[in-house]
Amino acid sequence: MIGILHGYLLEGSGSNIWTRSIIQALCQQGETVHLICQENHPERYDFIAKAYQYRLNGTVELMLQQKVSYSGRCIIHKPQLGNTLPVYVWDHYEEFSSVIPMIELSTDEIEVYLQRNVRVVSEIVQKYGITVFHANHAVLMSVVAQRISHKYGIPYAIMPHGSAMEYAVKKDKRLFDYALSAFSDANKIFVIGPEIEQRVKIIFSDIPNIEDKMKELNIGVDTSLFKPIDRAKRKEHISHLNRILISLERGKSPELYTGLIQRLSDNVDHQSLQEMLNRSRDYDVKLPDEDVGQKLSSINWHRDKIILFVGRLIASKGLQSIIAALPQILVEAPETKLLVVGHGPLREVMEALIWALSKVQRKLVEKIVQWGKALEGSNLKPFITLQHYFNNLADENRLYDYYKNAERYMQPDKVIFTGYLTHRELRYLFPCCDIAIFPSIVAEAGPLVFLEALACGCFPQGTYFAGMGANIDSIAQHLPPQEAELMKLSEDERQTIMDITTKAPKALNIAAKNKPILREIAVEKYDWSNVSKKFADELTGVIK
Repeated sequence: MIGILHGYLLEGSGSNIWTRSIIQALCQQGETVHLICQENHPERYDFIAKAYQYRLNGTVELMLQQKVSYSGRCIIHKPQLGNTLPVYVWDHYEEFSSVIPMIELSTDEIEVYLQRNVRVVSEIVQKYGITVFHANHAVLMSVVAQRISHKYGIPYAIMPHGSAMEYAVKKDKRLFDYALSAFSDANKIFVIGPEIEQRVKIIFSDIPNIEDKMKELNIGVDTSLFKPIDRAKRKEHISHLNRILISLERGKSPELYTGLIQRLSDNVDHQSLQEMLNRSRDYDVKLPDEDVGQKLSSINWHRDKIILFVGRLIASKGLQSIIAALPQILVEAPETKLLVVGHGPLREVMEALIWALSKVQRKLVEKIVQWGKALEGSNLKPFITLQHYFNNLADENRLYDYYKNAERYMQPDKVIFTGYLTHRELRYLFPCCDIAIFPSIVAEAGPLVFLEALACGCFPQGTYFAGMGANIDSIAQHLPPQEAELMKLSEDERQTIMDITTKAPKALNIAAKNKPILREIAVEKYDWSNVSKKFADELTGVIK
């Protein structure tokens, strides 16, 4: 009996999607899976048969019971944790008033979180007879698995994802020590490719022969959900998407955007701009925009070339690099539109930057570049890729032409922010796009959106390093060398935007003819059904 320890939700990105997808595939194969997580809406997932909430007073409440059409089933167990949820990067969670990066928590607060999870998992072990556990992330559920293993002798595996290692383990000695101990005792460590394997070896170099515990398990994609369509069917797909959107609650209103740009000017100071951005963020970020249907309907789906970005709207994901490159892309492909899907504090900063570029408010552009991450509420660092790019333009006497192109081409309808969309909506949007760009500036274990683009035949471009680099290499051998090169964006922050400006227009031109081979690679190498079989076999193998 498999138990999966996942401290967060089933919607969103990264490890959330990994967990949801692997469990759904396991249920299709007839497995019964017990999932410990914080999902608030189990009714949204047709593979979940039951969901329980474990209250702080010791009582257990049945949240959901429904029939499933799978040969297996998932049972959710949700520990009540109080008001505080430890995270790696701040995000909005509807149930928690105190969502705090775990490096900012006291040791006592971390221990309370661990103890509450251990208490609930102990009850589950005693009642359901779990024989093996899998824990997502280097911390903190790995520590829960370790303590349960010490108590009951149940073996466990860990899958480290990039966010926990980069934003917690590397930054806090306490969290490193927790992870080091949990990894030392783990029976198996799943890694999403050679790059993450190397990172684990370096971070946990004190663990003797750690490589003997490691097993590569690549991420996957639901190829039955994400699949290509002909350009002629794009408008029909978007009409279907709009029918789905009608029934959903909405987030950002057009008035919030208008209120921001009406107050912008070259003369704004840092504090005033920060206040403007904050006022424009007064909405539920995990909902689609109020006018997303009108925005999508305004696109000419038969003619326009579509660039897609999907991900958290934070500087580390690199959206700012696409925005800066867009004026030059539009010179070569003026019918191009950029779709931006996701939520995060960078959104309003980018809306301000787009307006400043279109109005040739050069001082404001320079201020946004220099104030950089501080404007999204992060540390006081400039947008490095933008800084290098604008310096290069100035050195080559091309800055004047750049701003003239921005003024001419960066019209309001060229960049379309949709707000937050789930897989339920994205399955209709991805196939309507020509290329997808993921210019992350931090090493990622394996971006799932890259594979979702691949499955839809949407030509993917990404920073050529870490897990994204491994994914690109797995595709490159099936394409002509000059076309494979178009997928690769330099990790050198001095070169990234220049790569986007030169490679994105070329990728738009060759995207359509490569759809069949991209789809074939996704099905053969990355379908979740194959990944989940390997996962289950490896977990079963650690049971003594």
